[in-house]
Amino acid sequence: MTQPRPRDVLASIPAYRPGRPAEDERLKLSSNENPFPPLPGVIDQAAAQLNRINRYPDPGVTALGQALAERTGLTADHFAFGTGSVSVLFALLDAWCGPGDEVVYAWRSFEAYPIAVDLPGAVSVRVPLTEDHRHDLPAMAAAITDRTKVVLVCTPNNPTGPIVEAEAFEEFMASVPSHVLVVVDEAYLEFVRDPAAVKGLEALRHPNVVVLRTFSKAYGLAGLRVGYSIAHPEITESIRKALPPFGVSDLAQAAALASLDAQDELDKRVESLVAERDRVTAALREQGWDVPDSHANFVWLPLGERSAEFAEHVRPLAVRPFPEGVRVSLADPDANDLLIARAAAFRADGFPG
Repeated sequence: MTQPRPRDVLASIPAYRPGRPAEDERLKLSSNENPFPPLPGVIDQAAAQLNRINRYPDPGVTALGQALAERTGLTADHFAFGTGSVSVLFALLDAWCGPGDEVVYAWRSFEAYPIAVDLPGAVSVRVPLTEDHRHDLPAMAAAITDRTKVVLVCTPNNPTGPIVEAEAFEEFMASVPSHVLVVVDEAYLEFVRDPAAVKGLEALRHPNVVVLRTFSKAYGLAGLRVGYSIAHPEITESIRKALPPFGVSDLAQAAALASLDAQDELDKRVESLVAERDRVTAALREQGWDVPDSHANFVWLPLGERSAEFAEHVRPLAVRPFPEGVRVSLADPDANDLLIARAAAFRADGFPG
């Protein structure tokens, strides 16, 4: 008797691995979450929507789209919304890629990229990072073929932290065919302090650029899932068609709007995390660690085959090991101090550096 079978491609797609949980959330440094509570006004505005959860949410996320349009000088038809920027990326690739189409991206980069590429039957073309953990844009340009539909550029790069510089990006775009979409993933935009970094809004001067942003990181709304794309209206329309309807709840939209209204407090919190990032980076480098310049809310330790061992060593801290290294999210100073102490102990136990 035959059984129902899903598409064959699912057999080769790994499940997304969330960051390891911690018994004490203050020690969870594995998921790039914001350690601060919701911004002022967020809980009240979100809770006000609870008395109408019997109603479907606004399918167009209209109020948030208008608010972002006013902030950016664009129009609401430049924005598409989903449950986190990753869901918008999945919709974009569904809309633009089919079996055999190629998607070029740096590796290692965001863990969801290969899953999002594989689901529509497209082919991942992974271009290794440079020795200093950056995008190799000339190599990525050389990897584009007549089958390439999309290129993904993660800046700052998750999990390693470096930015893509504007000058290098413009040189790269000069080599990209006009029919290839280039996605600038700016999930960690608010933590960038380098004026040389590419800016997504400026990159939109190229009609084939799509920018991804999220409220999950700096704004601290990871649990409500609000992300969006910015692109020229005809591209935005294609993404909207591929997104599930009613994805963003009215509760999540209200929280995002309230977060936008708390800009001063957001800036203070982000600056404190940037200061912790710089402090932790300096302390780890003083111990002898090779820590690349991070422009996000995490640091990267390129530990290679000893990554899993390090992750066990620093418990009860929960960090995120990969085959190439360990990503550590910035938390409150006490948790960061514990990381610094455990990292020093790991080196003292014989790690050669």
